[in-house]
Parts: sequence; structure tokens; C-alpha cells
Amino acid sequence: MSSKKVVVVGAGIIVASTALWLARAGHRVTLIDRDEPGMGASYGNAGVLAACSVAPVTAPGLALKGLKLLLDPNFPLFLRWGYLPRLAGWLMRYLSHANDRDTRRIAKGLTPLVADALEQHKALVKGTRAERWLQQSTYSFAYKDRQAFEADAYTWELRRIAGFQPTLIEGDELRQHEPSLSKDIGLLAQLRDHGYISNPAAYTADIIETLRELGGKFVQDDVQDFELAAGKISKVLGKCEIYTCDAAVVCSGVFSKSLMHKLGLNVPLEAERGYHIVFKDPSCKPNQPIMVASGKFVATPMEEGLRCAGVVEFGGTQAGPSTAPLKLLRKKVKESFPKLSASSEEEWLGFRPAPTDSLPLIGELKNTGIYTAFGHHHIGLTAGPKTGRLVADLISGQRSNNDLRPYDPTRFQ
Repeated sequence: MSSKKVVVVGAGIIVASTALWLARAGHRVTLIDRDEPGMGASYGNAGVLAACSVAPVTAPGLALKGLKLLLDPNFPLFLRWGYLPRLAGWLMRYLSHANDRDTRRIAKGLTPLVADALEQHKALVKGTRAERWLQQSTYSFAYKDRQAFEADAYTWELRRIAGFQPTLIEGDELRQHEPSLSKDIGLLAQLRDHGYISNPAAYTADIIETLRELGGKFVQDDVQDFELAAGKISKVLGKCEIYTCDAAVVCSGVFSKSLMHKLGLNVPLEAERGYHIVFKDPSCKPNQPIMVASGKFVATPMEEGLRCAGVVEFGGTQAGPSTAPLKLLRKKVKESFPKLSASSEEEWLGFRPAPTDSLPLIGELKNTGIYTAFGHHHIGLTAGPKTGRLVADLISGQRSNNDLRPYDPTRFQ
């Protein structure tokens, strides 16, 4: 295999993983992003390596009950109504997948990317400074009672098909496991062999520092376009500089859409606005990451405090944070952890890249030498190392054991 000069656009966990696998394969790698490493969606996620996250948001029936949920002030789904005209076309295509056949197809496509997440992260960072942030743990789903758990049977069936069977914990045993939880929570569905990152931003930055130690570069620049020669990538055009290359990888999350447009591809990608609140010096916190089913948020014990992340809002990337999602998130956190107090709080808004079919775009654009690795919706951190390995293998000319057809970046054309 000959060494290639590869430009990777972006600076999140998928970018860092891709670049590190490429460098280990002997390629000369340059990362380019307009922001500091790890400060986008890779900074603000729940931190969980959610290997069981195979069920898309577009579950059967969502198209019928979506409006009702939007109008429910206690449900964590929001829309900035002024954005609806721009969102409408994407939303119709998105909701067209809210049926059993498509949901099972999407779950089947997501499973290879996430099911071995813990092992993929271990392989990526073993022996590096980033390893200190990787924690092996259980991952629990908190329910009011067994009836509420059983109401989630469809999603749990998809998880079981993917190989994830929960252990149910109730009564006194639950209190011993997680004493900080409200007494209104009566059941934990617990999954083993998961994990979390105790500082996602530092984790990504440390991976990129490891890349530098292998000779890779990080450049702060704003990529504007690409230049092809005889149908093959030859240059990546930054605002400040031009970068020659043999291959390029686009991993800019939701902002990849505009770069794809430069290449003649109209990717149906929208920003799902996600929020988190970090409670600094918390008086209590769970021992392991917990998804609180009633509030659709994840509570993760992190180095900086207790991070509670969740909420779905549609409204583009230009508007600032909305008041209602953060207010509801605080309310749900208080209900779930009634004894929680903190010295201070930190709010965050970020943009999850959501394709209409809930599957990421991974692969080469025809035979251009331009590769894509974006559109991971809720699974970016979880699937980052696996995605990076897949793309690095493609660039290195190694045959993949995975069927990459579900992630074909030209499938929308």
C-alpha cells in the first residue's frame, strides 16, 4: 500500500478517529476545521457509548402522533415554528420512514456501527493519553414501573435482535444501585458492556494530539470548495490556504451539507438541535449513565459534574438557544433527581446531523477520492471509531467485511 496525502475536514470524534486510523496505516494526514478540536456535537453529547442505540427516532406511528407530541409542553420535542417552511420537505421524507419495515431496515443498518462500540473505542485509544477518559460501565433505562417498561416493548425487541438483553432491577435492589433516583422511578432496565467518556472534549483533543505525535497536522481554516483533476480530488480549497491531496474525507456533521452541494449532491440533512445542562459540584449523581425514559434525557457522571443531555428541537443552525427546551430539561432532571443541587450550571446547544433515513453517509463519492463520514444523528460518539476504521480501510484499499451499501453517500441522488 502506498502512502497517501489525505485531508480530513472537521474536528469531532469521527474526524479524530478517521485521522488516527489513517495515520496508523501510514498515510500523511491533515485535519482542517474552522473551530478548535472537539467543540461541536462531539463536545456536547451525553458521553455514552450507546452500543444498544439501534432504534431510530422514526418509530412506527410517529407520523400520526408527531403533532400531538409537539403541542405537549411536557414532551421533549420542540419546533421553532418560523423554520417550518424550510423544514417541511425534509420532515415529510423523514416521517415517511416511520413504519415497521423501514424501522427494522434502519436498525439493521445501525447495528454494525454501534454494537461493538466499547471494543472499538478501546482499540482506538489503547496506550494513548485519551484512554484515561474511557470508562466501562452499564447503561440503564429508568422507568416509572414495569408497565411503562413493557410499553417500550417494540424498541426493546429491536435491541434484543441486535444482541442486547436487559436485566430488570426493581424495589430495594434499585435503591441500592442508584440511591440518587426519585422514588417515582421503580424499574431499571440495565445493559452490560457499555461505557462512557468522562470528558468528551478532552477525549477528542487527546486523540488529535496522538495524531500529531504520529506526524499528522491540525490546521484551523474554513474549507470552501474542492478541486478535481480528471475526476479525482487534487486540492481542498480553504479560506486561508490551498491543500493538495490524494484523498479527502468530509466529516463536518450538519455542515457537511453545504460541502456536498459544492460537489453537486443535495443531501437531505437537517440539524436536530440538542441541549445539555452540566450541574457543577453536584450533591448527588448516578453511578453509571442512565436514560430517563419519561424525560428522554441521559444523565452521565462526568469529570466536570453531572451532565444531563437530551431534548429534540428543529429550527436550523442560526438561532440561539430556546428557553422552553432548557426549562423542560431542568424540570425532568429535578423530577428524576429530587435531591440534586449544584454550585453552578452550564447550558449548551449543539446540532446533531440528521439525514432523512437516519443512516449516516459513509463511503466514496463515485471514484473521486472524496469520502464521506457524516450524518450519524444520535450515534456520532458511539460509532466514531468504527466509522473511522471503515473509511481508513477504504482509503487504504482494504476490503471491508461490512456491507457498506446502507450508508452509500450517493443514495439520495
